[in-house]
Amino acid sequence: MQRANKIAYQIMSGFDKNFRWFSRITGGAQERFEKRLWLESRQATRDRINHYEQSIADIVAELYEIINPNQEPDALWVEIKAAYTQLLTAHPQFELAETFYNSVIGRIFNHSHIDNNKMYVHSTRCYLPGPDRLHVINTFDTTGTVRNMFEEIFTVYRFNSPLADLPRDLAHLDTGLRALLSTAQLASVHTVEMLKPVFYRGKAAYMVGRICMPDETIPFVIALRINRFHEIFVDALLTDRADLSVIFGFARSYFMADTQFPAEVVAFLQELLPNKKQFELYMSLGFYKHGKTEFYRNYIAHVAASKDNFELAPGIKGLVMAVFHLPSYGVVFKVIKDEFPESKKITRDFVKNRYRLVKTSDRVGRMADTHEYVNFTFPLDRFDPTLLAYLQDTCAGSVVIQGNNLIIKHLYIERRMTPLNLYLNNETDDDKIRHAIDELGLCIKQIALTNIFPGDMLHKNFGITKHGRVIFYDYDEICYMNERTFRSIPRSDDPFAIDTLSVGPNDVFPEQFEHFIVGKKHLKDCLKELHGDLMTPEYWKQLQAVCQEGKTLNFTPYNPSKSFFYEPGKKKIAYL
Repeated sequence: MQRANKIAYQIMSGFDKNFRWFSRITGGAQERFEKRLWLESRQATRDRINHYEQSIADIVAELYEIINPNQEPDALWVEIKAAYTQLLTAHPQFELAETFYNSVIGRIFNHSHIDNNKMYVHSTRCYLPGPDRLHVINTFDTTGTVRNMFEEIFTVYRFNSPLADLPRDLAHLDTGLRALLSTAQLASVHTVEMLKPVFYRGKAAYMVGRICMPDETIPFVIALRINRFHEIFVDALLTDRADLSVIFGFARSYFMADTQFPAEVVAFLQELLPNKKQFELYMSLGFYKHGKTEFYRNYIAHVAASKDNFELAPGIKGLVMAVFHLPSYGVVFKVIKDEFPESKKITRDFVKNRYRLVKTSDRVGRMADTHEYVNFTFPLDRFDPTLLAYLQDTCAGSVVIQGNNLIIKHLYIERRMTPLNLYLNNETDDDKIRHAIDELGLCIKQIALTNIFPGDMLHKNFGITKHGRVIFYDYDEICYMNERTFRSIPRSDDPFAIDTLSVGPNDVFPEQFEHFIVGKKHLKDCLKELHGDLMTPEYWKQLQAVCQEGKTLNFTPYNPSKSFFYEPGKKKIAYL
C-alpha cells in the first residue's frame, strides 16, 4: 500500500502543477485584454490546451521510471485509485483531479481499461452546489437606485485600464435595465449576484450574473470592450437566456475565467442556463478534458435509459468521415474512413491534424467544437444493421467487436445540427431560406477572417442550429489563408480557342464557387445577391491581406442590435 500511496501522490502532484499552469495562463487574460494583446490571447488559448497533454506525458514518463505498468497486477491499480480517492476528499478541484487521473491511466493503457475499479468512470461524489458559493459570487445591494447598484458593481470589479466614460456607461446600463424590466419588477428585485471571475474571450469580456425576484430569476450580463486608447467601455447589457446560450455556445472558443472553484461556477451557470448540460459548461470554461469525462458519463446514462438504435446520420454520406447518431441524443459520431477517393489527396494523419487545428483556433461561433475519443465503447445490439455493415465496409480498421460491445478505436463527437442542404430542401418560408443563405455567406467570410480557408464549401458541410445560425463542421480540407492562391480563371484571347488553365496545386478560382456552394438556381442567385463578393478573387485577396497584417477582428456573439452603439445599416461583418 505504501507504493500505491506514493504513486497516487505523484499523480496528484502532477494535477496540482498542471492546474497552477492553467490558472496562470487564465489569470493573465485580464492583462492581455487591457493591453489589447490579441495575438498573445490566441497563443494563450493554444498553450492552455497543449499544456494539459504535456502534463500527462510528463507524469506518465515519471511513473515508468519507478514501475512497469503493464507488468503490475490489477490489485495495484485498485489500491492506487483508493489512495488517490483519499487525496480528493477536501480537494477544491476534485472533479478535475479525477479526470486528470483518468487521463494518466488512459495514456498508460491506451484507453483499453475503462474500468471503474481502476478509473473514475463514475465520480466519487455528486457535487452539491452551495458550500463554495461565497467564494465565486459577489452580491450587490438593491435597496437603492438602479444607478447606485451599477456604481457599486464597477467599484468591486476593478481594471488596470481606465473606463472610457463611466457616466455614459452607467446611463446606458440604467436605461437598458429599465427598458427590460417593468417598474414593478424592478421594485421586486431582492438580490443581484455576479460571478467573481470575469469571462474573457477574443476582444471582449463579460461580467456574468443574475437578477433575483420572488417569481423569477433572469440572467444579467455586462459585455465589455476596449478601444484603441486602451479604455474599457460597456457595449451591451444582456438579460435574454438565448443571448447567454449563444455566448456559451459550442462553436465558440473557450473562455478565460479564473477560479479555484470550477464546480461551483459551473453549478451557478447551469442555474442560469438549465438547458445547457454540465459537460458543455465545463468545456466553455476551458476544462475540455473534464467536459469529455462528463459527456461520457452523460452518454452512459442516456444509453441505459433509452431504447433507440444508432443509425447513419441524415444527409449525404461524406467522402472522408462515416457519420452516425443516436436519434434520441443530440450529438453525432464521426469516424475517419480507411480509404479516401482519389479526389481527396490527403491522409488520415492530415485529417486528424486539421481537427486539432480547429480545436486550438478561434472558432468565432462558426466552427463546431469536436471532441476526440480513443477506444469508445458502444452496445453492439443497439446498432442498426445498415449502419453496422457500412462501418465494417468503410471503417474496418477502426472497428472492433468484443462480445456485445462495438469498440471504435478513434472517433470525434460533435453537436448534432440540421445539415444545411436538408434544411434548404425542406424549408418553404422564403424569409428563412434567405436568412440561411445570408448566414452561410457570413459563416464563410468570418472563418476566413480568422485566417482559415474552409476548403470544401459545399453547403452539405454546414449545419444550421435551432437559433438559425450556420456552422461549419467539415474540416478535412481547411488550411491557412496564405496557403492558397486566389486567381481569376485564365481565358484565351482567341475566341475560337478552347480555354486552357494553367493550374497550380494551391490555386483557387472563386468565380467557380457559385457552381458548387449551393446547387439550385434560386439559392445561387440569393447567395450572389447577398454575398457576391465571395465569387471574386479580389475579395479573397483582401481577406488574405487582413490576415497577413495579423489583425484581430471582434466577433460579437450576441445580436448586434443589443449593443449600445448599434448603427442600423452598418455591414454585419463588422459586428458579428
